[in-house]
Amino acid sequence: MSLDKATVARIAALARIAVPESQQEALSGELSTIMGWIEQLNEVDTDNVEPLRAVMPIERHWRADEVTDGGAAEAITANAPKAHGAYFVVPKVVE
Repeated sequence: MSLDKATVARIAALARIAVPESQQEALSGELSTIMGWIEQLNEVDTDNVEPLRAVMPIERHWRADEVTDGGAAEAITANAPKAHGAYFVVPKVVE
C-alpha cells in the first residue's frame, strides 16, 4: 500500500499532529513501508493458532475476599475534629 502526501496530510490532521509539508514526502515513504509490513502479516496462516492469554504461565495468588474494618479505627479517628467511637461525626446536611 502506497501513501501519498495528501493522505499523510489527512492522517496528520486527524491525529492533530503538525507535519510540515517538507517532511510529508519522507513520512509517506516511511508509512508506506510500515503498511507493507502490516500487509505481510496477512500472509501468515493463523487458522490453527490458539489465541494467547499470557506469554508465560504465571500463577496468580489471590487474597481472600474478607470484609474487615482495617483494624485501626482508633488510629484513623484520632485526628478527627469530632469522633464517636469508631465513626466520624459530621454536620447534618439534610433536614
